Amino acid sequence: MPTKEQVLEALSHVADPEIGKPITELDMVKQVTIDGGNVIVEVYLTIAGCPLKDRITKDVTAAVMPIDGVEHVEVVMDVMTDEQRQALVQRLRAGQPREAERPIGFWQDRGATTRAILVASGKGGVGKSSVTANLGVALAGLGYKVGIIDADVYGFSQPGMLGVMGRPTVFDNMALPLEAHGAKVISVGFLTPEDTPVIWRGPLLHKMIHQFLADVYWGDVDFVLIDMPPGTGDVSISIAQYLPGADMIVVTTPQEAAQKVAARAGKMTEQVDLNVLGVVENMSFFLCPSCNEKHRIFGQGGGAALAQQLGTELLAEIPIDHKLREGADDGKPIVVTEPESPAAAAIIDLAKRIAKKAPSLRGRRLPILGAGGGHRH
Repeated sequence: MPTKEQVLEALSHVADPEIGKPITELDMVKQVTIDGGNVIVEVYLTIAGCPLKDRITKDVTAAVMPIDGVEHVEVVMDVMTDEQRQALVQRLRAGQPREAERPIGFWQDRGATTRAILVASGKGGVGKSSVTANLGVALAGLGYKVGIIDADVYGFSQPGMLGVMGRPTVFDNMALPLEAHGAKVISVGFLTPEDTPVIWRGPLLHKMIHQFLADVYWGDVDFVLIDMPPGTGDVSISIAQYLPGADMIVVTTPQEAAQKVAARAGKMTEQVDLNVLGVVENMSFFLCPSCNEKHRIFGQGGGAALAQQLGTELLAEIPIDHKLREGADDGKPIVVTEPESPAAAAIIDLAKRIAKKAPSLRGRRLPILGAGGGHRH
């Protein structure tokens, strides 16, 4: 006959699919009842109608069934009370207050190791969003925990490019990001009908960016990629304020005109506390499938010239590939569907190069040995 201790040990390996922590640690196990070979596990849901309750049932059953003596597993769902939900939120926020300008946990907590990377461009149409989506999925494929923030409010595209739909679960003013291809994702596209224009002025944009950073539960992520709007407007200024010392990747195309416009986005880092990590040249060339010759359709050298101008390096040259465009339209990133293709290979190599780079410590809180506070670099 199985024991309650055995069942709880098995349940300690079942993670809540949205929060990513064991259900035992989150006090989601209400009760375990054992009657011979029958095991009844009562589980608290964070909210009524949780969209992932079927997955929780499946995971609990799969964890308990292998225990010797278990013949049948029944999972019974209940819903947390307001008090239980508030206790859970406080635990996830590590006691942080509920004020509007709450600290950004993954960036401002002492000892936080998350790397924030802004993916920027001088103008639209250079493939910044598709680079962000595929880079995030590529990093997740390398085993890193990744969050993607769609900060291109007026031109949000990450939901479509990543093939993820739905509304984030929200309780006690905390939202849980959706997941796509191993990466966590948040976008105004989850909150607004796709065909409805977003007409917001500066203060609303500023508030939304703070909520995406501080009121979304990101958990322990290694990278947070931020798909920036083109140019150097309100959103860029807000993110620079909230994430001092963050890195920026500037995406451009080979044309001289695109390079000159992109330089403005890169030079913004000189006036705010950001660091240019490097340049990505998209649509660099077309690789002929029959002769394997590179055709520089949009010119040559824009990315290298921009990198030199910004005092950084050219991180990647991503070739033109119709499958990259098709994948963005279909919600199937090319790094997943065609990982051996030239474009996917370039993005995966970009992910590996970024992962190897040492994180910037500018603007970050660091623990001081023998002291209770921290200092900023």
